[in-house]
Amino acid sequence: MSTTDTARPLADRIAAAPISWGVCEVPGWGHQMSPARVLREMRELGLTATEFGPDGFLPDAPGERLAVLGAHGMRAVGGFVPAVLHDPDLDPLPAVRAALTAFAACSADTLVLAAATGLDGYDSRPKLGAEGWRTLLARLDSITAVAREYGITPTLHPHVGTMVERVDEVLRVLDGSDVPLCLDTGHLLVGGTDPLALARRAADRIAHVHLKDVDAATAEQVRAGRLGYTSAVAAGMYRPLGQGDAQIAELVGVLEGSGYGGRYVMEQDAVLAAEPAPGEGPVRDVTAGLRFLAGLGAGQWAVGR
Repeated sequence: MSTTDTARPLADRIAAAPISWGVCEVPGWGHQMSPARVLREMRELGLTATEFGPDGFLPDAPGERLAVLGAHGMRAVGGFVPAVLHDPDLDPLPAVRAALTAFAACSADTLVLAAATGLDGYDSRPKLGAEGWRTLLARLDSITAVAREYGITPTLHPHVGTMVERVDEVLRVLDGSDVPLCLDTGHLLVGGTDPLALARRAADRIAHVHLKDVDAATAEQVRAGRLGYTSAVAAGMYRPLGQGDAQIAELVGVLEGSGYGGRYVMEQDAVLAAEPAPGEGPVRDVTAGLRFLAGLGAGQWAVGR
């Protein structure tokens, strides 16, 4: 568990993510808002730290990336790095090392790794056999060690449409590797894992948290294969915090009571059809989420300006 920031109040550990503004690495995901607008709206809501978002959203050069973030009063958290971990013929370490080097140069401290399938999008995935699992688990431990060499906290993000999605797969990672987890309330619930139960069972393995609320009925359709993941997100599967079935208040209470000192990243995934009008669109859902967290003792946020 991340305990480096336990003295910091909850409000100081809430961060943003561009996916809440519909910015995503998946081809054809939806309309992509500009960094200038996304970062401006984050800062107007009182947020001061953000994950990087997908490749191409911010400049590749660390100095330029820091300049863009700094111009909007934002600090770097780190971000999502999908990598194929299960294929013995593909070595993910060079690309992961490149990402870690860039993270360190930006003073970002958290790697959010996903066990990518090698396919585009999150609507299908291959079946993983015994050799694939052995390779994946060994590489998780290798990447965990490498990230710590850089002074960066490694986490694995169980994620819909990756090789670690379902509850049995999450438990296999916990039992078969030492990698800490990014607890994403939405992806876990969609994949069939109760986020609250996982927080109670494995609090000592949780080093980073992505907060999103979920409509459980829509999530069940995705889990059963009756609805594609992207279509479900576009249909509003992810709800503003406190308006879904992910038991966010209870989960935050369990984590804080267990001594969790890491960040809570606002990650209310969205798919946009067009550029929202000023003051409309994703910013309204993030505002609602921040108000909900404020009610949990997360401090006073400059919401609703």
